[in-house]
Amino acid sequence: MHDIRFIRENPQAFDDGLARRGLPAQAEALIALDEKRRSVITGLQAAQERRNALSREIGEAKKAKDEARAGALMAEVAALKEAMQAGETAERAAIAELDAALAAIPNLPKADVPDGPDESANVERHRHGDKRAYGFQPKEHFDLGEALGQMDFEAAAKLSGARFVVLKGQLARLERAIGQFMIDLHTGEHGYTEVSPPLLVRDEAVYGVGQLPKFEEDLFRTTDDRWLISTAEVPLTNLVRESILSEEELPKRFTALTPCFRSEAGSAGRDTRGMLRQHQFSKVELVSITTPEKSSEEHERMLAAAEAVLKKLDLHYRVVTLCTGDMGFASQKTYDIEVWLPGQGAYREISSCSVCGDFQARRMRARYRPKDAKEPRFVHTLNGSGTAVGRALIAVMETWQNEDGSITVPPVLQGYMGGITRIEKTG
Repeated sequence: MHDIRFIRENPQAFDDGLARRGLPAQAEALIALDEKRRSVITGLQAAQERRNALSREIGEAKKAKDEARAGALMAEVAALKEAMQAGETAERAAIAELDAALAAIPNLPKADVPDGPDESANVERHRHGDKRAYGFQPKEHFDLGEALGQMDFEAAAKLSGARFVVLKGQLARLERAIGQFMIDLHTGEHGYTEVSPPLLVRDEAVYGVGQLPKFEEDLFRTTDDRWLISTAEVPLTNLVRESILSEEELPKRFTALTPCFRSEAGSAGRDTRGMLRQHQFSKVELVSITTPEKSSEEHERMLAAAEAVLKKLDLHYRVVTLCTGDMGFASQKTYDIEVWLPGQGAYREISSCSVCGDFQARRMRARYRPKDAKEPRFVHTLNGSGTAVGRALIAVMETWQNEDGSITVPPVLQGYMGGITRIEKTG
């Protein structure tokens, strides 16, 4: 959510920020809506002042036993009361109209975000490791998993339809091991507090992070009007909803390993084979709540925490800074980590780490009280994947595959696998 006061004071800067995202100017229209709201409020204030004055005049008229004047004044008060009720209705409508307009506008990009229309303008920041050399043609994860008899898309389709998978045996255990490893790493080494949040949330929580109203079609809704979370960012960020924290409490760092649910609206025909794009998947999420002065530093810290996962799994990856046309709705700046998939011969996103400034905090009314200030300020929020478990499983399978179709378990995961060092076909 944007601050209408900032827009009034900096209309050109606001429109320039929207232009970098490829959007038309909107400051003038938003200011007009705010003027409408202000006009209604001014009218209500004037009516209230008149009503107060009439009350005094009525008292004076009655004291003077001027019943005719008192009656006329009381009739004016009654008319004012009706007008004020209509004005209050108009005020609520004007506020709702302005809030709806503001809620539909994405966050403004930071100055150092590269400009561009789409992913083709993303800028590579750095790479880690090298692509492995194989003495054979690497296979994609679904070919490996199906040959092992431990990845079953047909059974999942019978149960649930397309974009689901059934994992069995050691692959199911490997997926669990990856998630457990990530959570242990972030809580044990990176200072995040583990949270087990609800998977069903209310409208307000989804609105708070910026997914409603714009992205309703990407979400699953239950029959009792709750939403299945598309990411643990939703409940974790909303833990500070409608609160005023002390500066000493910040930063707050939360992590969770949860199932996530996405309708994948608009992705028809994309990644239809395999586990890359599914309706249900597991992900470890990282969320930070901090002060404005520390949010950029926290962004770099979060990126390093997500990278540590892939380094310990010995996976080759690159980090890119997303351009203005490829950033998420609530983001000011986003780093994507793209892991190399040897079977596919391509880099694929496995983590996005974003700083959102006070954009989400305004929607959630999440604030903190600075040490030397009387008035509270909005916190800054950050979120990142630390990382997507299913995609990490894909990367491990394809990177650590052997010519005979078996998969070597990365050393860091072997303790979680009960000492198993290689996944092979059984039975």
